[in-house]
Amino acid sequence: MPMKLASGGIAERFRDNPMSMLRSSHIGLLPFGGGLPFGGRWRTKPLRFGPWHPPKVYGRIGSLEVRLARKRGEIRQAQRLRYKVFYEEMSAIPGALAMLSRRDEDAYDAVFDHLLAVDHGTDTNAHGWRRSRVVGTYRMLRQDVADLNDGFYTQGEYDIQPLLRARPNDTFIELGRSCVLKHYRNKRTLELLWQGVWSYVREHGANVMIGCASFEGTDPKAHAAALSYLHHTALAPEDWRVKAHDHLRVDMNMLPLDAIDMRAAIRALPPLIKGYLRVGAYIGDGAVIDHQFGTTDVFVIMPVEAIQMRYFAHFGAPDEMTAPIAQAFAALN
Repeated sequence: MPMKLASGGIAERFRDNPMSMLRSSHIGLLPFGGGLPFGGRWRTKPLRFGPWHPPKVYGRIGSLEVRLARKRGEIRQAQRLRYKVFYEEMSAIPGALAMLSRRDEDAYDAVFDHLLAVDHGTDTNAHGWRRSRVVGTYRMLRQDVADLNDGFYTQGEYDIQPLLRARPNDTFIELGRSCVLKHYRNKRTLELLWQGVWSYVREHGANVMIGCASFEGTDPKAHAAALSYLHHTALAPEDWRVKAHDHLRVDMNMLPLDAIDMRAAIRALPPLIKGYLRVGAYIGDGAVIDHQFGTTDVFVIMPVEAIQMRYFAHFGAPDEMTAPIAQAFAALN
């Protein structure tokens, strides 16, 4: 499930500015278990949000619902959740605007679709009316939208253009800025969000998901075993490989394969990364240090063709969008 843009893009204008918020975080559902990808001149070219549209619900479990945000107020709730997780709970460093608004926001919020996990059953207001609460979120950017808005966010850390050029018949979706409120970090919420992501991917006919996932901290040596494990066991095949930009790249091959304690390395992986590996994801070449968010990022590529068949049985195969989503979702109850 953050990502920076190519040189000259929106993200490039913010990269060196301490006021910027450079997170798409990462496919990196990190704060489910770790991961966050991806100023003085704040948005010089604001982008408009689209018109109001009715909610698109992808699934429910009890009082929890997963759906797309349909209005700005809901996106602001997602931004406040991101701030709480990334800046207050984790190690991200807020700029002045973020501290004032208590929201994690950037120019990309206007072009990404926002997936929300909403709890309808917990909070009530002063009048006793039930009030819904955003407890999880994901940003998703379709390739056709990215092409109209300066590209994918991850381009700021990884050179993804060769992969896009080499696979003109594939349709990419970038996942990012994912997080879940601490109390809701459980299998039920995570599967609900994944149901939403997978339904969105099938709905738009995409066959590749990309993004970043993160390790906490900016010292890659602290994650030497886990990064080396990813390099030796999950590195993308040549025809799928994406490389970190040379000036940012940290070599993940820190230990030879026979020197790695495999069990310890797997335990050290953030839960998000372990989840993607179980699905069948590949990892890009090289890690990147994100000093703004205090993380060590890795690139994740998930071709639909590589996703394990048992997940199709659980969430639905790519060509099953004619079936009611509730039926595909019933297995999660």
